Amino acid sequence: MEHTAPPPVLSRHTLVSVFPQARPTTWQPEPVEVARTTVDDAVEVLAGLRFTALTGAGVSTDSGIPDYRGPDSPPRNPMTYQQFVGDEEFRRHYWARNHVGWKHVNRTVPNTGHRALVRLEERDLLAGIITQNVDLLHEDAGSRNVIDLHGRYDRVICLSCGRVISRTHLAERLDALNPDFLESVGDVADIEIAPDADAVIESTAHFRPAPCEFCGGVLKPEIVYFGENVPRERVERAFAMVDSADALLVAGSSLTVMSGLRFVRHAAGEGKPVVIVNRGITRGDKYATVKIEAGTSDVLQELATRL
Repeated sequence: MEHTAPPPVLSRHTLVSVFPQARPTTWQPEPVEVARTTVDDAVEVLAGLRFTALTGAGVSTDSGIPDYRGPDSPPRNPMTYQQFVGDEEFRRHYWARNHVGWKHVNRTVPNTGHRALVRLEERDLLAGIITQNVDLLHEDAGSRNVIDLHGRYDRVICLSCGRVISRTHLAERLDALNPDFLESVGDVADIEIAPDADAVIESTAHFRPAPCEFCGGVLKPEIVYFGENVPRERVERAFAMVDSADALLVAGSSLTVMSGLRFVRHAAGEGKPVVIVNRGITRGDKYATVKIEAGTSDVLQELATRL
């Protein structure tokens, strides 16, 4: 998949971050009985309503991007913001893995679930999408009103001067600094990839990260890390999108972290129906009007056909 890369320098950017995002949680999954559990129930609840969608990694699994907490997902220990900014070796390790992983994400394509949401938006049944994913597959499918809550994998920001560059531009610099690295780790197709474009490779000590070419500062993907904060303006837009609709549809998210769960709590607190489609228990099940234990692609496609 090819994304149209922005010019090397996009803007000066100041991160104003006040809302807690994806902090590690002690929540342990516990079953919550939800009375309504079928697609028929979801169609009945959503019929005649305009809704907002909140999507997570489960929406992209059928595109070949694994999720974090699905029933079949291996244990993952994503790097925290504090580790990234505080330790040069952590940054080296991250950039080496990302240099492999982002190429995998960059070649993925939208699946039927992404396309079903486009159809719902085109008919004005879907107010917009708040996505916890960084893969841009909603935009690639044709969705117009998308809030990339946790950022996007195709941009990189300097933590010193705030300049933003494209990940494609950085890849060219990293290839020049590490001409034999990709060959040394093997075929990307054989490497396990995490949802945030992190590749599971161990030998990274010989990798050379690139500093900011403008000020020499530390570069970081424009992705919200665990322990980092979501910018205020982005969260306010997301709450406004929830408020603009009559219901909330959650697709492919365990809602383990507060960055997504807060929108479910908000919608339920306003008396709006909440429909959750996810394989496995979610932290928002107790707020659900309907909870469908199924893959998102088939259910979203059916909703787009029947609503």
